[in-house]
Amino acid sequence: MLDGGDLALIVRAGAGYNTIDVAAASARGIYVSNCPGKNSAAVAELAFGLILALDRRIPDNVVALRAGRWDKKEYSKAAGLKGRTLGLLGFGAIAQEVARRAQAFGMSVVAWSRRFEDGAPVDFTAYGLDPAARDSRVTAATSPAAVADVADILSVHVALGPATRGLVDADLLGRLRPGALVVNTSRAEVVDHEALAAAVRERGIRVGLDVYPDEPTTGTAEYHLALLDEPGVYGTHHIGASTEQAQEAIAAETVRIVRSFAETGRVPNVVNLARQSPATHMLVVRHRDRPGVLAHIFEQLHDAGINVQETENIVFEGAEAAVARINLDHAPTADLVAAISAGNENVLSTQLVAR
Repeated sequence: MLDGGDLALIVRAGAGYNTIDVAAASARGIYVSNCPGKNSAAVAELAFGLILALDRRIPDNVVALRAGRWDKKEYSKAAGLKGRTLGLLGFGAIAQEVARRAQAFGMSVVAWSRRFEDGAPVDFTAYGLDPAARDSRVTAATSPAAVADVADILSVHVALGPATRGLVDADLLGRLRPGALVVNTSRAEVVDHEALAAAVRERGIRVGLDVYPDEPTTGTAEYHLALLDEPGVYGTHHIGASTEQAQEAIAAETVRIVRSFAETGRVPNVVNLARQSPATHMLVVRHRDRPGVLAHIFEQLHDAGINVQETENIVFEGAEAAVARINLDHAPTADLVAAISAGNENVLSTQLVAR
C-alpha cells in the first residue's frame, strides 16, 4: 500500500498505530500521525463497565432471567468496589480517566508507568486526582509486580511494544490474590492468554476483555476463543473507542491533521520523526540573505560526501542577513570549512560545533 501511489501522510483514526508499518513508512518519507486522547473517555467507560459487570456478574444475571430463572440468592454475592484497590498498568490518558472514575467510586488506585520507575514523587493532582483522599488514595508503583501484589482489580492500559508484549504473564498473574479481576482494553498481545486461562481455572481470576488474539478484520465474522468459554470471563467486541462522542472527536482530529498538512506542511501528532538525528556536528554559517549562498554550502558538502541530516535558516530582522544551522553526519575538515567561507562573498562567518 505504501508503494501504491504518491503517498505522503497516513493518519491513524485512533491512538494505537501498531497496525501500520511505521518503519517502512519512515524509509519512504511518509508521515504517520495518530489521534491520541480523543477516545480516552470512551475506553475508560468500557473498562469501568467491565469492572462493574465482573463484580456484580451482570451478564450472568441477564442470561439467567432471559432463561426464566430467578436466583437472587446466587447473584447477591458480590464484593463491591468501595474500598478496594484498582491497579493500573500504564498511566496514559485512558488510565487517567479510569483512575478518576475509580476515585469517584471510593477505590484506591496504584499505578505503574515507566516514568514512575525511578521512584520519584508523583504529583497526581496534576492529573485531576486526589492522592490524599481518605478512602481512595492514589499511589505510584515502580514495577508491574508491585501493582499486582496489592491490586484487587488489574486494568491494563499500555501501548504495544517490545517491552510490553506479554507483560501480563504467568508470574504477574500469580501475584494477584485469588478471585482478583483482570480487565484488558489495550492490546491483546500484552497478555499471555494461556497463562490467563490457567489463572481463571486454577485461582478463580475473573476477566473482562475487549481485545483478543487473531481478531477478525471485518465487522462480522465467526470467532472462537476457548478462554471466553470459561465461567467468569466476559468479552466485548473490541468496542472500547466506539461511542458516537469518541468517533466525532477522532473524525474532527483527523480533519485537523490533514488540513494542517495541506495548508502548512506541518503534521500534528506525528509519531515517526527521529527524536534525535544521527548528526555528529553542526555547521553554523552567518551569511547575507542572498540567492545561491545555501546552494554553495550544500554543493561543497555534497562534493565532500557529507550528508545533511537537518537544517534551518533563520533570517534576521530586515531580511538582510541570516544564520544557517546545518547538522551533519560527520565533521567537515578545516580545509572544507575554509572553502565554504572563502567560496562565496556573502558568507560572513562559519563555526563548527560538535553535538
